[in-house]
Amino acid sequence: MSRIISISLFLLFVFPFTVRAEHDGKIQILLLGDSTTEGSIPRRLKPEGPHLEEVIQMLLAAESDLPPCHVINSSRGGEFIRRLIDSRRYEKDASQLPGIDYIFIRYGINDRAKRDNFPVNFPADFQELLTLLRKDHPDALIIPMTVIPFSKPEATKEMNDLIFQVARENKLPVFDIHPRYAQELKKGVNMLNYRRYPLEKIPEIYREMVKPYVHDGRVEIMGNEFDAIFGDLPDWTGDRHPNLAGYNVIADETAKFLAPLLRERAARK
Repeated sequence: MSRIISISLFLLFVFPFTVRAEHDGKIQILLLGDSTTEGSIPRRLKPEGPHLEEVIQMLLAAESDLPPCHVINSSRGGEFIRRLIDSRRYEKDASQLPGIDYIFIRYGINDRAKRDNFPVNFPADFQELLTLLRKDHPDALIIPMTVIPFSKPEATKEMNDLIFQVARENKLPVFDIHPRYAQELKKGVNMLNYRRYPLEKIPEIYREMVKPYVHDGRVEIMGNEFDAIFGDLPDWTGDRHPNLAGYNVIADETAKFLAPLLRERAARK
C-alpha cells in the first residue's frame, strides 16, 4: 500500500496535468438563486438532463471563439438571501469556491414571501450578500438578475425595481431575464412550466393512470402531456416553476448575455 501511495505522489509531482480538476483552465461561472434556478423537479423527472448549468456550458462551447467555461449551480429551493447567509450555506457552499469569474444572483421571490418589511430588508440583505461576495471573490464580476414572470405582475415589478436599485447603488450590471422569458410565454402561457398537482384532487378513476408520476402526494409532469385530460381541473397549470423548456430559455439568454463579456475579457488579455 505504501508503495502505491509513493508512486501516486510521484506521478502527482511529475505529471500534474493528470489530476487537473474539471474547472482548471476554464472560466468559472457561479449561479446563486432559489428554486427557479435550482430546478429540482426537472432534475428528478429527467435526471440525465441536460440542466441549466450544462446547457449554458454547451451554448457557450458552441461559440468557437469563446474560452471553455464551467458553470456551478449553487441554488436551493425555498431559499432567500437572509436564509442563504444565516443558514451558513453561503459559507459552506459558495464562499471558498476557487477562481470564480462571474456570479449571477437571482433572488426575490421567496424574499418577498418570507422576509418581513421586504422593501427595506431585501435591499439590505442583498447588500450584505454583495459585501460577502466581494470579500470572498474579489476578482469576480457580480451580476444581479431580475426574477422571471412567476408572481403577479405588481409583485414582480416591486422585486425587479429593487434589484435594479441595488445594482445602481453598487454600479453593477443587471441581467434582465424577465423580458425574454415573458416574450417566450406569449408563444404559450403554460409551455415553460411543469405541472405539479395534488393527487387527492385528481379524479379517482384516473389515479392508477398517474401513479408513475406521483411524488410525495403530487402528480409531477414535465409539460403538457396530460393537459388534454386534466387541463380543466382547477389550477392544473398553477405551478409556475420552469420545466426544462423554461430553463433552456434562461440558459440561452444567459449565454447571450455572457458571450460579449467573455469576448471583451479575451480582448483585454
